Amino acid sequence: MRAPEFWHEPPGLAAGLLAPAGAAWDLAARLRRAVARLFTDRGISVHVVTRGYRGKAAGPVQVDPARHDADAVGDEALLLAAVAPCWVAKDRAPGIAAAVKAGAQAILLDDGFQNPSVAKDLSLVVVDAEYGFGNGRVMPAGPLREPVAAGLARADALVLIGDAPTPSELSGASCPVLRAAVEPMNGDRFRNARIVAFAGIGRPEKFFAMLRRLGGQLVATHAFGDHHPYRGKDIAELRETAARGNAQLLTTAKDWVRLHPGLRAGIEVLDIEVRWRDPVMLHRVLDPFLPQAGDGRDARAARG
Repeated sequence: MRAPEFWHEPPGLAAGLLAPAGAAWDLAARLRRAVARLFTDRGISVHVVTRGYRGKAAGPVQVDPARHDADAVGDEALLLAAVAPCWVAKDRAPGIAAAVKAGAQAILLDDGFQNPSVAKDLSLVVVDAEYGFGNGRVMPAGPLREPVAAGLARADALVLIGDAPTPSELSGASCPVLRAAVEPMNGDRFRNARIVAFAGIGRPEKFFAMLRRLGGQLVATHAFGDHHPYRGKDIAELRETAARGNAQLLTTAKDWVRLHPGLRAGIEVLDIEVRWRDPVMLHRVLDPFLPQAGDGRDARAARG
């Protein structure tokens, strides 16, 4: 599924208040993994509970990358499971209960901002600084799930990703604004490389633009629908294009996990991460909500 182009009219997109198809290069998904690492780095047992978007499993079930694939649990759940224990549950309440029973000290909800059935200790809204809030309209006229003002009123903090100026809608925000950026970890490998890039994510153009900034020579780009289920025919055609252009195939981590293992040979992945501009402010926001490792406090719920 590709979001309608008219949704992206200036000033753009806001991941925290949007439908899944509207998130610009899955910013909220990357933030969840970054937040999970903050917990695990402190020795706090954080578990992630997700609905497993596009996955077939109803759950609650703990994700095991050794036996689950993207068709079963969704691509994001597989990536989250590499950072912290991850549970797929279409009904989040049983998923949270299963995580607590398994020893979770903190619960990180995937896409739970608009879910009223779970009491949350901390809610973060993620905004792409470059794209802002689209045409500012609620679905189906625009990408927003609710009016901007209503959503921001419930947020404990905003995470503004990118170095573009702060969107005007956030100028009067009463909660803290945390700045971060999505940056490549292995970008030097692709400088001056001839590349056929492909992606089936919310905004493939963001991925292609990053490769160009890194100095990659894009022979061809192929944008698939969000969460596209790759088949052998897709990859065969991409390999032919790469062979004709004497280029290598390159994709995102989310696309990689959706590939059948037998299709992955020779396909490179651009590794990226969220990097915080002001870690001190980040900890000021999070510390009051974080249990201390081994302190026996009940699990806390956060939405990133």
